[in-house]
Amino acid sequence: MNDWKLPWTGGCRCDRVRFRVTTPPLVTMACHCRGCQRMTASAFSLSLLMLSEGFALTAGEPAIGGLHGPNRHFHCPHCKSWLFTRPDGMDHLVVVRPTMLDDHAWFVPFIETATSEKLPWASTPAKHSFPDLPPPEQYGPLMQEFAARGPRPG
Repeated sequence: MNDWKLPWTGGCRCDRVRFRVTTPPLVTMACHCRGCQRMTASAFSLSLLMLSEGFALTAGEPAIGGLHGPNRHFHCPHCKSWLFTRPDGMDHLVVVRPTMLDDHAWFVPFIETATSEKLPWASTPAKHSFPDLPPPEQYGPLMQEFAARGPRPG
């Protein structure tokens, strides 16, 4: 039974870059850091932490934008939509922007990060909050708890 209703498809605002997701997320997140505030022109960014093996481009070729260093943000070269991020030294992971999914109304952040930089009025329904990033030893238990809570609603 496919309770996560996979595969998912998604793409940029102009639909020139498209992708497909075939594995469930490891965890869902909201990041309140100032970089994400500026990148999204909003109070926070939203993320799906995924295994790279479950993410594939199906059309178009994204360009690096935003962060150009070891952590790389990938955007549509035409409409400039921020699609996903490749974290430094973690080729097995990809961080997908959930609002780029064709069906994203189900998304709820499970953890929120960089709350030390959040705007005073911003809030999320995240179950866990961290002033920066979670300590490395907490990622395993967080992902286990997220997986145990079950698939996306709807």
